Amino acid sequence: MHLNTLSLVNYKNFESQVFDFDNKINCFVGANGIGKTNALDAIYHLAFGKSYFNPIALQNIKHGEDYFVTDGAFLKNGKPEKIVVSLKRGQKKVIKRNGKAYEKFSEHVGLIPLVIISPADRDLIIEGSDTRRKFIDSVISQSNKTYLNQLIAYNKVLSQRNALLKYFALNNTFNTDTLAIYNEQLHTYGREIFEQREEFLKIFIPIFKERYEAISQSKEVINLKYKSDLFEGELNALLKSNLNKDKALQYTSVGIHKDDLIFLIDDFPIKKFGSQGQQKSFLIALKLAQFDFIKQQSGVAPILLLDDIFDKLDENRVAQIISLVDDDHFGQIFISDTHPERTEAIVKQIHQSYKIFKL
Repeated sequence: MHLNTLSLVNYKNFESQVFDFDNKINCFVGANGIGKTNALDAIYHLAFGKSYFNPIALQNIKHGEDYFVTDGAFLKNGKPEKIVVSLKRGQKKVIKRNGKAYEKFSEHVGLIPLVIISPADRDLIIEGSDTRRKFIDSVISQSNKTYLNQLIAYNKVLSQRNALLKYFALNNTFNTDTLAIYNEQLHTYGREIFEQREEFLKIFIPIFKERYEAISQSKEVINLKYKSDLFEGELNALLKSNLNKDKALQYTSVGIHKDDLIFLIDDFPIKKFGSQGQQKSFLIALKLAQFDFIKQQSGVAPILLLDDIFDKLDENRVAQIISLVDDDHFGQIFISDTHPERTEAIVKQIHQSYKIFKL
């Protein structure tokens, strides 16, 4: 998987910019605030149809402008793929593949396999369960359309059930039959999603542990633990037993939308007991395991974006990461860094071709 050319118009701080990339390593260097991360985010945007850093789509338009366009010329398995993402104020975002607009954005997920490693990943440790569920869902969805469709269907039914609970409360009424229809649908989709998450983690966790060991070379034991209401029983039964609670709260309090992934170091939460270096190594291992899993499932090496990851890492850990990406297992890599000299010294250790873009 390669991105040959990237064209940006009014995207964040870029007015008009074209990049022609090397097939292996590409580095964006320059001072803070100059647009290095924005360039990486534009590539992410082409793969996922949204920004990694700013979910408010309009805020990705350059100040004072009415629209943005990101245009990427990719090569996947020897076949060209042209992806264009555009947004105009007052209109819906448009994603086009080879000149044809998608009817549903979900159809685009997985076409451009990509993994980003960024300081923003720390949200996976410090934020709530929603962030970690999105991580699981993103990894599985890139190679499993059925899972993505089931997830979309589950969330739609969940929204309808929650709206019904609010309606009951506002109108001081209740209808068992209508609620039972939603319960059954949540049960069916929820069971499928739960089982696929379990299967995914059986494969993913050993890969993750291997990656962590390679990066940290440490003696601490790390783990991921899947937490789900469905370990307690069937969702249909759980929904019935929590009905009074749901009526009081006016939303659905149990289900796979409450699942979590617990990050552990020596059997304790890494959020409280992991050092900054351990947490960073944990997150990098998590993302490299994501890379391995997607490559294993799709047969295509994802594009790898490394956003400012050499900052706050000691030289030994940097050396370990470099040695990991210095093999043919990895495809095209994009790096952002504030220190041009450091970047060049690092990429010279990797025996691959490279380009450096000074912004």
